[in-house]
Amino acid sequence: MGGLIKSSVAKKFAMALSGLFLVLFLAQHFTINLTSVIAPDVFNELSHFMGTNFLVQAILQPVLIFGVVFHFIMGFVLEIHNRKARAVNYVNYNGSANSSWMSRNMIYSGAVILAFLALHFYDFWVPELIHKYVQSHPEDPARYYTETVAKFESPVRTGLYVISFIFLMLHLLHGFASSFQSVGWNNKYSKGIQGFTKAYAIIIPLGFIFIALYHYINNL
Repeated sequence: MGGLIKSSVAKKFAMALSGLFLVLFLAQHFTINLTSVIAPDVFNELSHFMGTNFLVQAILQPVLIFGVVFHFIMGFVLEIHNRKARAVNYVNYNGSANSSWMSRNMIYSGAVILAFLALHFYDFWVPELIHKYVQSHPEDPARYYTETVAKFESPVRTGLYVISFIFLMLHLLHGFASSFQSVGWNNKYSKGIQGFTKAYAIIIPLGFIFIALYHYINNL
């Protein structure tokens, strides 16, 4: 039993660290995307740098992909473990009384986010690979803004992005704060951290929604 507990704690710790890493990437990704609204030329410059810099492409990008895959695999593993634990202790377990709706449905919000990532890779990452390595086009540092805006011409695709970011908000509202608890962050700053995580979980997804709707409306 002791080994099982340690194993579960270790899994939660690893899950939390990967989640915090992805939160940092999300902030960076949002910052770059926001420039597509306020400064298209800056967006092109930043996108070109991210798409051509060796450090980003050869090191940071593989680390990011590993972090995404690892986080979702650990999420499903922990969900299976938790379901087994609840099945054994179902007499004393009252989900609605002991936890929030968001914490009980992290697996579902995570699944929606995973589906969104598949769409996002299809929209941006795959075309980027084809552009650079299959079609062998010459470098065009000014192409990124036009290509990005074109993705939001469809109301269906824009709607899918908006829905996905709403689920991201729900996922972050529980997951971001719980990550600090899982890594043992419990001190006088905990209350402030909780406030920050809630603000982040709301502002960043709403920011992405704003960007998507802004480009969609401008395409009308």
